[in-house]
Amino acid sequence: MSAIAASPGMSGTASALRRLYFVRFAFAIVWALVMFTTAANLSPLAVTLLVLYPLFDVAAAIIDARASRTTGSPALLYVNIAISLITAIGVAIACASGIPAVLRVWGAWAVVAGLVQLILGVTRRRMGGQWPMIISGGVSVLAGASFILGASAANPTLINAAGYAVPGGIFFLISAIRLGRAAKGTAPASPSTAPVFDGPTSRNRDA
Repeated sequence: MSAIAASPGMSGTASALRRLYFVRFAFAIVWALVMFTTAANLSPLAVTLLVLYPLFDVAAAIIDARASRTTGSPALLYVNIAISLITAIGVAIACASGIPAVLRVWGAWAVVAGLVQLILGVTRRRMGGQWPMIISGGVSVLAGASFILGASAANPTLINAAGYAVPGGIFFLISAIRLGRAAKGTAPASPSTAPVFDGPTSRNRDA
């Protein structure tokens, strides 16, 4: 048997997260497409987009925290909210210093936020659909490190920062699709919860 009935709280959380992940996918793709058009320099549009992304992350984390109260502690999400708020302020300040400073702030955010996402995904594995989030968190850590290193390049640009949103959005889409089962009231069975069936031998022995 590959699935078990999910608790009402878990089913409700999965349904809310599924809707949120679809929205996050759409936002990430649209944001990246617009950012690609202005990534060569720190235009007013680029600055606005760079500040908007972590602020959107704050809003998403708040929705996530409210939806997750019945299935676990939202402490990690509160950490993510604080980190993203600091990042939005840091990016706004860094924009006055140039692209290298922006990449360092953006990279630090990607590393820390990626770690939070990875740990959060691990704690939610029973819900299902979290492996894309775990992988995405790991990718974010690596991407963040590359942004920090890339800030020292001769002619740094924001192209990689713009591209960073694309795989993240795709992982949100995959996770949203995989959460469909939990949202309908079933979840993948773990070895500890999977039912054990008596085979013919045990039935014959009882007889």
